[in-house]
Amino acid sequence: MLPTFSSKTTAQEVADALVDEIRGKNVLITGTSQNGIGFEAARVISQYASLVIITGYDAERLQLAEDAIKQNVPEARIRRLRLDLSSLNAVRQAAAEVNAYSEPLHVVIHNAAAPIGDFNLTVDNLESQLAVGHVGPFVFTKLIAPKLLSNTSSTSPPRVVFLSSAGHSAGLRVDLDFLKNPRPERSSAYATYAQTKSAAVLMAAELSRRSHGKINAYSLHPGTIFTNIFTKGDGPRIGKGAGMLDATGQPSPAFGGWKSIPQGASTILVAAFDPRLGDSPGAYLNDCAISTKHVGHEAEAATLWTTTEEIIGEKFEFA
Repeated sequence: MLPTFSSKTTAQEVADALVDEIRGKNVLITGTSQNGIGFEAARVISQYASLVIITGYDAERLQLAEDAIKQNVPEARIRRLRLDLSSLNAVRQAAAEVNAYSEPLHVVIHNAAAPIGDFNLTVDNLESQLAVGHVGPFVFTKLIAPKLLSNTSSTSPPRVVFLSSAGHSAGLRVDLDFLKNPRPERSSAYATYAQTKSAAVLMAAELSRRSHGKINAYSLHPGTIFTNIFTKGDGPRIGKGAGMLDATGQPSPAFGGWKSIPQGASTILVAAFDPRLGDSPGAYLNDCAISTKHVGHEAEAATLWTTTEEIIGEKFEFA
């Protein structure tokens, strides 16, 4: 019998309980800089997994992350992958590298995010938050899907996990016109953040639906955690405006509900490995459990999927 996890559960506690599910797995995690939940997830998973692939656009920060993991887990098998999700060309190069690996791939965790900030276009003329948090992961998943599906040794379907947030927009809607034609006069830093997190929920559900059981995808709210999101870009201003940060930019005790980084990473591990989720592909998780708050957005998810295909000029289909 597996234990019941909660908002107080740490990633280490989840890993220890699900050790039999983690052993033998090869896991890729985006956004693994230190002082983040992606790093903590990678560190804990590396204790039991066969291989953990950490990704990022900055080679020096990737090396620092690997060094820090191995200092804590000397036996960890870590592989660094340069992945700049703001550039579709760079995404394609990274995906080609993954597809050339000799090992199978069992789990992909999309944790990377661009800072909340002023309007900024990528080299592909996409809004930066939506590029890093939605379009880039969509293309990367599309390109490595054959790698995931070629794994015949696992007894369960491969999993893809999308990091969302409770801060997504009402109704789980994404401004498709802004996604296709981003313009500064229609830009709002927090609204774009919310839409990016909405896209994560919708893509998890749609990926599960379109793959017809071949891939199980999940989205999740990790909790309110004091990470880089509150220290970069417009994060401090937005945090203070919402009463989440005090005047010095630190977590406000009056806001309440803060999680530690180990607690924040716990739901990632549940989404990636808990066998009890097998009957609920596409589910949205909060506090290490399925939340029924976000269901029934099939039309929005399907439209976002086809719109993203139009943007990249390619179909993402399953044989």
